[in-house]
Amino acid sequence: MAVIDETVTEFAEVLRGSLLRPNEDGYEEARTVWNATVDKHPALIVQCAGTADVISAVAFAREHEFPISVKGGGHNIAGRAVADDALMIDLSPMNAVRVDPDAKTARVEPGVVLNELDHETQAFGLATPVGYNSTTGVAGLTLGGGWGWISRKHGLTVDNLVSADVVTAEGELVHASEDENEDLFW
Repeated sequence: MAVIDETVTEFAEVLRGSLLRPNEDGYEEARTVWNATVDKHPALIVQCAGTADVISAVAFAREHEFPISVKGGGHNIAGRAVADDALMIDLSPMNAVRVDPDAKTARVEPGVVLNELDHETQAFGLATPVGYNSTTGVAGLTLGGGWGWISRKHGLTVDNLVSADVVTAEGELVHASEDENEDLFW
């Protein structure tokens, strides 16, 4: 669906991150995923700087009837992170990792790739069972189960997931764990 430039400009102004349109600097790189055979062209790309940007992007897509694609770390071999004429929510700028060495947990943003997680956890003598390729995104790997070098001893990546903050298709932020929104966490 065509959205007038003024509406798109107003949307860009509420974001802390960036909004990219075709032919703008950064658009080509942002629409690229690891699988080079994927050559899709989103109508808009929102490079999210935080949760508020994700919520705004989902709300904008709903209001203007855009299909949504979501890019985490960008490894996505199937290429579903990018779609023609969609609003692509690019989470790759959200790549912070905060390790709590006492609790032996890590808070990981959705754009983190495996080598970034490993770098932060290894500083504390910790590790998480994650995949084999260091450029794989943690979010997608976890949602797919996640098999890696230490999985035989410590289970799949998803087996080690304690909780997740999720922006739903309705644009609501919810916390999912064994005790909250259990159906979503499952």
